[in-house]
Amino acid sequence: MIRSGSSLGKNVIKFSKPIKLNLEYSRFNMFFDAQDNAQIIEEYRRIKRPLLDYAFSKGLRTGGCPNLLMVTSSVPGEGKTFTAINLALSIAMELDQTVLLVDADVVNPSLNRELNLGSYPGLNDYLERDTSSLSDYMLRTEIDNLKILPAGRKSFRSVELLSSKRMASLAEELSSRYSDRIVIFDSPPIMVTNEAPTLASLVGQVLVVVEAESTSKSVLKDALSQLEQDKPINLLLNKAKKKPGKYGYGYGYAGRN
Repeated sequence: MIRSGSSLGKNVIKFSKPIKLNLEYSRFNMFFDAQDNAQIIEEYRRIKRPLLDYAFSKGLRTGGCPNLLMVTSSVPGEGKTFTAINLALSIAMELDQTVLLVDADVVNPSLNRELNLGSYPGLNDYLERDTSSLSDYMLRTEIDNLKILPAGRKSFRSVELLSSKRMASLAEELSSRYSDRIVIFDSPPIMVTNEAPTLASLVGQVLVVVEAESTSKSVLKDALSQLEQDKPINLLLNKAKKKPGKYGYGYGYAGRN
């Protein structure tokens, strides 16, 4: 049941029960069908471990907000949203970790489409309101350790909103308020809009998804040059060819500082 939060304005909603995600869709049902998807589950375990280690192991940190992770790509279609969703699901399986998955692709929101969430206010609405609470926009899901912050309504000021002091304060709050939470931002592709470099300046880690046998070295190099070089920037090889004539979701993982 959804009810209006009248004291916060007609566009703010509160939820009396968790929303149901579209996990029947086979691409995102893998973590609940371990027998048939054992290999990809293990691959995501390998992918998430160094990210979690950096986020929560004090000896590895170099400052900033290490538990804030941006998932992006050079261009559309490389699998950044697929990666962000499944990485969030994998981390949600941890016994002592919680995940907030944020749709920061505010120009072309992908989480709503992929998970069939429907239309909800979210990040843009929060940034445009001076009096609202972030919790009013978070969606509780049926997965205990996973919450979602949708992109919200589109705004022609999306770049300015992500560059605002309110967004910087939001990033700091998300990083410090919950010591066991990792926040995953599904970001726009780097070469398409200006939002990705702006968002990258606020997070502690960046994961760049690279489509195997598709993304050129020159495009990737140009994309990486737009990111700050003072934080971990990790590359994830997506759609790697594993068997002759057949593509699977094999992932290569490489770190770059």
